[in-house]
Amino acid sequence: MGMMPGMGAGMTIHANDVSYDAYLANDRTLDDPEVIRVDRGERVRLRVINGATATAFFVDTGSIEATCIAVDGSPCQPLKGRRFPLAQGQRIDLMLSLPGEGGTFPILAQVEADIRQTGIVLATAEATIAKIGDLAREAAPYVTLALDEKLRALVPLPERKVDRTFRLMLGEEAGYRWTINGRVHGEHQPLDVRRGERIAIMFMNPTSMMHPMHLHGHHFQVVGSRAGQFAGPIRDTVIVPPHTPVMIVFDADQPGRWFLHCHHLYHMATGMMTELSIS
Repeated sequence: MGMMPGMGAGMTIHANDVSYDAYLANDRTLDDPEVIRVDRGERVRLRVINGATATAFFVDTGSIEATCIAVDGSPCQPLKGRRFPLAQGQRIDLMLSLPGEGGTFPILAQVEADIRQTGIVLATAEATIAKIGDLAREAAPYVTLALDEKLRALVPLPERKVDRTFRLMLGEEAGYRWTINGRVHGEHQPLDVRRGERIAIMFMNPTSMMHPMHLHGHHFQVVGSRAGQFAGPIRDTVIVPPHTPVMIVFDADQPGRWFLHCHHLYHMATGMMTELSIS
């Protein structure tokens, strides 16, 4: 993929430019978490949705190894793990097999680059539910594209040549002005394509923050980063880490005008949005 100007390693990054007094899972904090009763030895499917305005999380299944089977509603080849990044607007489906002896099993979501956390509790009948603090022992790392670099689409896009490639430079300017190719929404230049074309977009992010980029009306395949080219997952929202290029491809099969924007609400509201125009 190569490095773009301003995308060198070691540059300053940060997260959470908006602070909240509480983080919620199904509208509740860990002071009074939702407790979901489950059976011993049961298989459970969790669909976790990050509906936060400005916060990315790490979903942690604790003592139970989970299997990721879908992201953003699209099936992927099963991938096991216990901690999964989830940016604003992203969704993940996890399968868990509960142990036969039963017990309580917290499913936590820790704020990116922070110690604060929220979550729910899975519990078998008569299991003792201990108090869970809303502060983790150590800060979570920054969210990266590492998960997508490992995931593989269950049904990848069919192979064909790319008809058109766009390079979108994500930017930050004074006064909390967030841009795409140096423009805010309203000044933007739409991405004009023809119906049926295979489109590639390379996001380039020299800014100090991660941007979860979301395309309306279409799913796309994540196919490249600094790690190289790969047949990654099918998504509609992709993590674009600071100082990192990310490549997606999709088929422009839905005519109309579709928003393409950062799913960090305050970045979108102050400019980081453009349009895909399909005719």
